[in-house]
Amino acid sequence: MYGFTNFGCACTLDKIALVALNDKLTNGDPHALTSWNQSLHFCQWEGVTCSRRRRRVSALQLQNQYWGGTLSPSLGNLTFLKEINLTNINLHGEIPREVGHLKRLQILDLRQNNLHGQIPIEMINCSRLDLVGSIPPSLGTLSSSLEMLSLAYNHLEGTITPALSRLSNLKLLYFGENNLFGQVPPSFYNLSNIQFLSLSGNNLSGQVPPMAFPNLQILACGMNQFNGTFPSSISNLSELIYFDLGGNDFHGPISPTIGSLQKLKLFNVAYNRFGSGRNDDLNFLSSLQNCTHLQILDIGNNYLGGVLTDLIANLSSNFFWLTMGSNQISGSIPDRIGKLINLEALGVEDNFLEGTIPYSVGKLKNLVELTLWGNKLFGNIPLVIGNLTMLSLVNLSFNKFEGFIPFTLANCTKMERFFAEHNNFSGNIPIQTFGYQQSLIELSLYSNSFTGPIPSDLGKLNRLSILHLQENKLIGEIPMELSACSALTELILERNSFHGNIPSFLGSLLSLEILDLSSNNLSSTIPHELVNLTQLSSLNLSFNHLSGEVPVGGVFNNITAISLTGNKHLCGGVPQLNLPPCPAVPLQKKHKRSIKKRVILSIAFGGVSYGELHQATNGFSSSNLIGTENFGTAYRGTLVHFEKPVAVKVLNLQTRGVSKSFVAECKALVKIKYRNLVNILTCCSSVDYKGNDFKAIVFEFMSNGSLETLLHTDTEDREFTNLSLNLIQRVNIALYVAFTLDYLHNDSSEAVAHCDIKPSNVLLDDDMVAHLGDFGLARLVPDAVSYSSSNQASSSAIKGTIEYIPPEYGGGGSVSREGDMYSYGILLLEMLTGKRATDSMFGEGLNLRSFCNMATAEGIIEIVDSRLLIPIDEQDERRRVFTRQQNMEVTIGECLVSFARIGIACSAESPSQKNGHKRCDNGVTCN
Repeated sequence: MYGFTNFGCACTLDKIALVALNDKLTNGDPHALTSWNQSLHFCQWEGVTCSRRRRRVSALQLQNQYWGGTLSPSLGNLTFLKEINLTNINLHGEIPREVGHLKRLQILDLRQNNLHGQIPIEMINCSRLDLVGSIPPSLGTLSSSLEMLSLAYNHLEGTITPALSRLSNLKLLYFGENNLFGQVPPSFYNLSNIQFLSLSGNNLSGQVPPMAFPNLQILACGMNQFNGTFPSSISNLSELIYFDLGGNDFHGPISPTIGSLQKLKLFNVAYNRFGSGRNDDLNFLSSLQNCTHLQILDIGNNYLGGVLTDLIANLSSNFFWLTMGSNQISGSIPDRIGKLINLEALGVEDNFLEGTIPYSVGKLKNLVELTLWGNKLFGNIPLVIGNLTMLSLVNLSFNKFEGFIPFTLANCTKMERFFAEHNNFSGNIPIQTFGYQQSLIELSLYSNSFTGPIPSDLGKLNRLSILHLQENKLIGEIPMELSACSALTELILERNSFHGNIPSFLGSLLSLEILDLSSNNLSSTIPHELVNLTQLSSLNLSFNHLSGEVPVGGVFNNITAISLTGNKHLCGGVPQLNLPPCPAVPLQKKHKRSIKKRVILSIAFGGVSYGELHQATNGFSSSNLIGTENFGTAYRGTLVHFEKPVAVKVLNLQTRGVSKSFVAECKALVKIKYRNLVNILTCCSSVDYKGNDFKAIVFEFMSNGSLETLLHTDTEDREFTNLSLNLIQRVNIALYVAFTLDYLHNDSSEAVAHCDIKPSNVLLDDDMVAHLGDFGLARLVPDAVSYSSSNQASSSAIKGTIEYIPPEYGGGGSVSREGDMYSYGILLLEMLTGKRATDSMFGEGLNLRSFCNMATAEGIIEIVDSRLLIPIDEQDERRRVFTRQQNMEVTIGECLVSFARIGIACSAESPSQKNGHKRCDNGVTCN
């Protein structure tokens, strides 16, 4: 009870403070902050946020009003405040000193007001606060017992007040990362008890007077505008551990007296003007041998000359950071560099170093960064670089290195950036090297003499942002594997010998900002997909062999961002390109969508490249294999252009007749469009990466495989139980195939005989709908035949499967509708019995048809596939469709008998029986 009462009193104090604050903020305006009334709890007032548990005011956000009031001292009573945002409310007056009571305050935002005066000294109690203003001189009046004063990472301006020198017991003074300017008062350097002094990241200037800090351990004055010579009084700071003067304007020699600082761990004088390019500029290094605790030495970006000697190898065994870049240092990388076994960063870039990379560098197994660019180093990169498995950054650019990129770099799996441009490297870019570096963000190998294709394993680099391979001797097509590099922002391949099409997958790399494919041997048209690259600011396709229409839209509408010079056969585009108009193209008849509204794409010869199919099938991997036969091999794949997987039929060009029939077959297949035919999507006629002829056809992919597989795969091998093919599913498949044959025989523009009806050419989609095709686990038949009364193909052209070919074909008969129906009958009997037409039980006058014909109506149950005998009422709801149809009270047995009769009738040995009847028509019913 008492605790609750105290809590309630505390909340009441918050409410009283807010009411008083309201009156001052709004100048008593009754129309302002109307929600601040007794009808609502104050935690529901506009701009007020309370803590959940205590219900105390934690934030006050009342910005962008025009009240013109003042800040009430009552603000200091809101002791749980963490954030105050009163920007742009036309405040005037001073900040009340009571704000110093807000010890929890982290954010005080009073911008765009008319406040004046100084920051109250009391605000030093707000230890979590981000301050804006100047350092008040009154700080110097604080008790001399003050030991720590930190105002870093604020927005303090003005000069450092001399009054601070009165704080004689001060041990820590941290003014870093503000906007202070002017000189440091000389008296400031007499704070004899100071141990930590940081003035970094300001705009302070002037020379550093002699320092009398006997206890100083950390001196950080970097990133200012200090000048003068190296402070000689540094040798008096015997306790110094951390010494940072980087990023100033000091000049002259670095004093060897630095060696007297035996506790020194960090020495940073980078980005000054130390040295004069003379041989004695590095003499101070010998004195650092006395600093046995030294870990970090940064003397980069000065004017230091002299020869780099083995003395560097005598530094502390704790030494892990050495950067000497952008000086005038000569000599070579010392052979004894390997002694610094804890080294994590070695930077000697932009100097005058010569010689080779010493073999001993292989001992630096902790090395993370190696920067050697901009020297005169030569020779091969030693294989031992592969020992440096912690490497994240390697920069060898602008030297005279030669030979191959070491394959051992594959061991450096943490690599993020690798630069080797402007050297004399040659040979192929090693495969299975950079592909292991899956953290790689930047890869730059330009201006060398690399040959061969772009390694396909670069496609594994899904973090790769920058790929620069220009000005080499690279060949081949741009590999489809790069389509996986979705983080690419810069792809520069200019001045090589790439050929083939500009791959359309580039349009899916939506992060691309720079794409340069100029000065290659690329041909064909510019893919329209490039208009999708909304981030693209530079596109250079000049000096290739491109032709056809220039796309309109995206980057192509900004003529200052694209370059198409040197392609003589381009046309169209935006008018500002001044290209000739493209010739008119006759309109093509549009195909209707199928019942499922599946988009059918027209075939375009050469529509996909070998590289795209190589990528789509993971290099024609065996894991994507669908099936193999004499005429070719089928693979499952994924192409950028198509939302769903595709089936890629790679033709075996060694088989006689395949190459000649390729174009004719493609033309024939593309003319036939029916919902239950496996549609051809596109094709490829190109060369592979070895220069061999390559031809392939791309079809829709059927996810549930072939009827052959579903009929003859053991139950325990099936992945899904619904693939056991019950009776209703088999009847539906029979109907789908019958409808398709009816279309081919009677409704297409020319009557077509399929000539190879069998289970392996019946494929099933996601919904178990059957589609008739000519690829898969069986072979593609290139001589699919159209026939009419005046033009019938001879039997010599038929290459069907022997068990399904009608007897008359073997006797020289012409192909016919009845020939397909014979094959269809055998298909039905195979679905009925679950036995292959080639089953070992058949022979010596017994075949599948005669086996079924001998069974009586009562005996059908004995020969059918046992999976068809599952009672309908034990099957799932979808399978009860028969029971819901009016007047359809058929039994499984009756339907099986009907199924057998149709199969037997369709597979009659003669297309015309003695009684005048022909083989069955294309209907299949259960009656």
